[in-house]
Amino acid sequence: MSAPPALRPWQVICAGISALVLSVGIARFAYTPLLPLMRVDAGLSPAMGGWLATFNYVGYLLGALLVARVGDMQLKFRFYRVGLLLAVASTALMAVTTTPAVWSALRLVAGLSSTAGLLLASGLVLNWLLAHGHRPRLGLHFAGLGLGIVVSGVATGLLAGHATSSAQWGWLGAVGALFLIPAWAWMPAPAPASSSQAATAPAPPSRRWRQLLIAAYFCAGIGFVVSATFIVAILEQTPAFRGHGSAVWILVGLAAVPSTFAWDRVASAMGLIRALMLAFALQAASFVLPLLDDGLWAGLGSALLFGLTFAGIVSLTLTVIGRHYPQNPAKAMATLTLSYGVAQILAPAIAGTLARSSGSYQASLLLAAIAMTVGIFLLAVMPDDARDHASH
Repeated sequence: MSAPPALRPWQVICAGISALVLSVGIARFAYTPLLPLMRVDAGLSPAMGGWLATFNYVGYLLGALLVARVGDMQLKFRFYRVGLLLAVASTALMAVTTTPAVWSALRLVAGLSSTAGLLLASGLVLNWLLAHGHRPRLGLHFAGLGLGIVVSGVATGLLAGHATSSAQWGWLGAVGALFLIPAWAWMPAPAPASSSQAATAPAPPSRRWRQLLIAAYFCAGIGFVVSATFIVAILEQTPAFRGHGSAVWILVGLAAVPSTFAWDRVASAMGLIRALMLAFALQAASFVLPLLDDGLWAGLGSALLFGLTFAGIVSLTLTVIGRHYPQNPAKAMATLTLSYGVAQILAPAIAGTLARSSGSYQASLLLAAIAMTVGIFLLAVMPDDARDHASH
């Protein structure tokens, strides 16, 4: 039996990008532009909208827990492929029901599947890059986050006025199946680490360093999920954006696609941790702008800044942790991501409840801005020795 043909770097990167588009951009993020329409079609309340998002992040947390407990890279590769199938199924099945309990279960499965793109695919791509002597940068891979948002935003925008929210979920499931093909075919099974690679692996960082990074990523999770879940609904409440929610979501995605390349360059110039602090500050500004003004330019600025920073924060943080744990990056990434997942469980339910009681999302935006400010402080007090190592 002949050996399979060798994969080229562009194929492996495309597999990772396709996995992110499918499992995150479609299975997870399509809910954001569809949320206003689901309210009209199914009478979904703001609080229930928040709870559906919470179930999605519960699934993501369960997936991260599972990945963190598994050390075998071959088993992770099998979980990756299962996650791709679950992403397609959980998206398409949203079309066949309007029952909140079934929706909740499907959103949980979709959240579970999103670890295939964010954790497993990024770990597999990083493992392949290191094994084949390429630079261990994940900026190109994480461009899939922004591209996924563009795909879900364009799809819902084209279908707006022509299909119900249920029909749009069905179409998105079909689009997801297209991205399943390269994500499945071009992602190589991981090669076992050589003894020389193990010998040259850097020493793990201190416990205090890990705790501060985990806490900062928790803050990033709060900021991210408030905007990722509600930014379309927030701006739909303003006169300037009423009826144009999908366009806002596409803008977020278009800003995110090149942002990960840019943050790689920023990190090369100023170090990964300092680049993270800058990204946190800009994202905090994205939450403050709609509080200061509900006009067109403030809304556009908010969407643009969020798009420019959220994928960069994920990419930079997982690159930091992946470089410290090159032998099994997906496991280390999953351990860190548990804090991000906990934040994503708590914040949507809190934001939805605040919106129901106050009639607006202003309190939620303020919460997100405060969380990002706390995150900047946590990054600023990280030990200098690990900070210097992580920046090269």
